[in-house]
Amino acid sequence: MTPELPAALLAFMFVPPNAIQLRVSIDGIDPPVWRRLVVPAAWDLAQLHLVIQAAFNWWNYHLHEFQIGGLRYGDAALSDEGSVDGDLRVFDEREIRLRDFRGDAISFAYLYDFGDDWHHTIEIEDMLFLDPAPLHATCIDGARARPPEDVGGIPGYEQFLDVIADPKHPEYKETNRWCGGHFDPEWFDLAMVSKDMRGALKPGVKRRLHQPKPRKSVT
Repeated sequence: MTPELPAALLAFMFVPPNAIQLRVSIDGIDPPVWRRLVVPAAWDLAQLHLVIQAAFNWWNYHLHEFQIGGLRYGDAALSDEGSVDGDLRVFDEREIRLRDFRGDAISFAYLYDFGDDWHHTIEIEDMLFLDPAPLHATCIDGARARPPEDVGGIPGYEQFLDVIADPKHPEYKETNRWCGGHFDPEWFDLAMVSKDMRGALKPGVKRRLHQPKPRKSVT
């Protein structure tokens, strides 16, 4: 008698997963800045790029690329304009779908802003069978605020934190005004991030320029 296979295994054998659970973290920051996302499996890397931008409220002002198995994937047309002889070819990110990934312990890199060099590690945590199938990406967990855009990478961010932590610093007022008057590195609002995720693929979407200021308590 043939042993009965678990329902989940049977589903995976005959029905491809319709969602992927990912953990995306920004490298080089301690304590870590990260988001846990659930993304439709049919989406490609170009769509995942927009999802990551929404999850961290990056402004999508700069170039980006994915680095997978020694290959580069991104907006091939834009990347070719800025390439020089000797650069590795950039493949079209629209050719790779999340459902194409198979196996255990899969991780790859995402780079945003070739000046500040924000390197992210993307870990595929689970292949999911959701009913109904998801129509948009969602954020289910995360921690801490991403650094301000154009702060100068990891060194600039460390200096920025030192300045805003010291109201007596000679650059405090200017830096505080530059970041919108408030910045808390521990800030994370799941409801706000989830709302941003639902509109991740909308054309011309506008991002918050600054971290929201905390509401004053009413006594």
